[in-house]
Amino acid sequence: MENTRKMKSFERKVAAITGAGSGIGRALALELAGRGCHLALSDINEVGLAETVRQIGAPGVRVTTQAVDVADRRAVYDWADQVVAEHGKVNLIFNNAGVALGSTIEGMSYDDIEWLMNINFWGVVYGTKAFLPHLKASGEGHIANVSSVFGLAGIPTQGAYNAAKFAVRGFTECLRQELDMTDCGVSATSIHPGGIKTAIARSARKDPSITDLGLGFDASGEKFERAFITSPEKAARIILRAVERNKRRVLVGPDAYVFDWIVRLLPSRYQDIATRVSKLTMR
Repeated sequence: MENTRKMKSFERKVAAITGAGSGIGRALALELAGRGCHLALSDINEVGLAETVRQIGAPGVRVTTQAVDVADRRAVYDWADQVVAEHGKVNLIFNNAGVALGSTIEGMSYDDIEWLMNINFWGVVYGTKAFLPHLKASGEGHIANVSSVFGLAGIPTQGAYNAAKFAVRGFTECLRQELDMTDCGVSATSIHPGGIKTAIARSARKDPSITDLGLGFDASGEKFERAFITSPEKAARIILRAVERNKRRVLVGPDAYVFDWIVRLLPSRYQDIATRVSKLTMR
């Protein structure tokens, strides 16, 4: 059933994107606009959102924006209804908004865990459930949920992020199966980016507890950013190709393939490798 519901074209479709004010979200917006897709964009950062709109400039493409905190269920549902009211329909939702937290599990506060989970997991749940009835009504819809390579493998200092991204993966894989079973005209893809050249590490919350592991405290996120090797623009093209082909899962970037290969080949031993690599690269 992998290819039974390919999206024939993005032209004249309507795509909603969360986290569209920067990074992958902005790159998706620009790429889709270039393909004639109308856009409903949201972000909590209104300045970044305005800059995305400024960069689009595609004639004939309608763009609407809304400041939305994806952790606010009511706000997400209201936005979904607003998108349909403004565009007449919606065909795609890219649940892309996300944040990061660097901390040991012992050291992280409950406030920080809840902050991350409310955005990275519950934001995906709200976006999926708010838009799904509208996608069904369109007759041709797709849900693209952004997990991570950290939804494939556990990594030291990333306990909360791992938990959220593993949850997004399981949620989306289950969703895809249910959509296949009901044959409702909507499909879903779980997206697993590797290191993408975005500002997520710089804007992450960081806790000094990571020094308890013998790792350096990198308040700027500079050490993490050294591993970011794929541009947001390339990531967007890979994601859209996967949506076009109705893939169940897409790995984004060569490092994502390395993660996937190691976990498949060494499902238990990979943790030893991750521990050693973390000590070498994060001192």
